[in-house]
Amino acid sequence: MFAKQLSVFLENRQGRLGEVLTVLKENDVNILSISLADTTEFGLLRLMVNDPEKGKERLKEKGFSTMLSNVLIVALQHKAGSLQKVLQIISENGENVEYMYGLSANGDDASVVLKVSNDSKVEKVLAENGVKTLTNEQVSAL
Repeated sequence: MFAKQLSVFLENRQGRLGEVLTVLKENDVNILSISLADTTEFGLLRLMVNDPEKGKERLKEKGFSTMLSNVLIVALQHKAGSLQKVLQIISENGENVEYMYGLSANGDDASVVLKVSNDSKVEKVLAENGVKTLTNEQVSAL
């Protein structure tokens, strides 16, 4: 199952991140996970939210450059080697992880967001290997 990630391109200046978060808050878009990477001139904010379409539209209305991407949210057990096993499956099938970040922990489980080179193929091989993936809705319900 794919999930939608909301990405926002930000000028690297004081208060800009706060402006994004204010727009989301005012429109009842709940942040489930957040990752921010920066360069000298701009930042790339990656968000998992409960309503990615609404988040994208509201931010776009306020002048932010946004996009939605397919990602995989992989549920993992809190057990040594769980993430390594998933990454090994992906690698053995000739695919690459472009980036990843943690989502949240819920009881005995955790999740990671993965952006991979071939999302359809990776989704299929993970399912064939019994690896559970989640949608935005499923994560919101946790």
